[in-house]
Amino acid sequence: MKRLLLAVAALFTVVALAGAVDLPDLAGAQDAPEGETITVTGIGSVEAVPNEAQMSFGVETRAATAKAAVAANADAMRRIINALRQARGREIATDWVNVYPVTNDTGAVDGYSASNSVSATADVDEAPALIDAAAEAGANQISGPGLSSSNAEALYRQALGKAVAEARARAEVLAKAAGRSLGEIKTISESAGATPYPYAERAALDAASTPIVPGEQETTASISVTFALR
Repeated sequence: MKRLLLAVAALFTVVALAGAVDLPDLAGAQDAPEGETITVTGIGSVEAVPNEAQMSFGVETRAATAKAAVAANADAMRRIINALRQARGREIATDWVNVYPVTNDTGAVDGYSASNSVSATADVDEAPALIDAAAEAGANQISGPGLSSSNAEALYRQALGKAVAEARARAEVLAKAAGRSLGEIKTISESAGATPYPYAERAALDAASTPIVPGEQETTASISVTFALR
């Protein structure tokens, strides 16, 4: 009887060992835990005086009929466009054309109004002359200027480089405070670039013409960086 019990126990032991051989190594299948990291945000900025101005120039005309209003408006806009070109305006393009009836106090149609608007770009120092030329040619709707830099992309890349340097400097301070040092960059992501905005005023242009004060604009970039810790 004892021999039978020993044989059965031995049989169970063999089966258990056989099953253990076929089982996957769960510990080996798991990914190795990642090392410790630190994530910081870096912000970089570059200041520059814009060198381009974008403006819109429009004219509104009225006549008894829509056809007459459109014809008169077209003549007026041709004069404005010609004046803009002579004043060294560039990238001249039509913004919109509009025609609508004009009513009197009783609600009856009392004629038609036609309006047309074009946009143009000029160097900042030539913008006053562009405005004056358009107004003299008959423009009665002027808006702008929108100021920008022709090398905006290069400025943003400079700001991006400063953002990376600042992120590393911040991470080094935090790592040192924790008694650690920085390893390689694990991840880096870029936030949307900020639209340049006026930063500080500069001297105004010739007061004898329409004054345009470009001021300085600040271009910023923001990133998030994850460093490995040693």
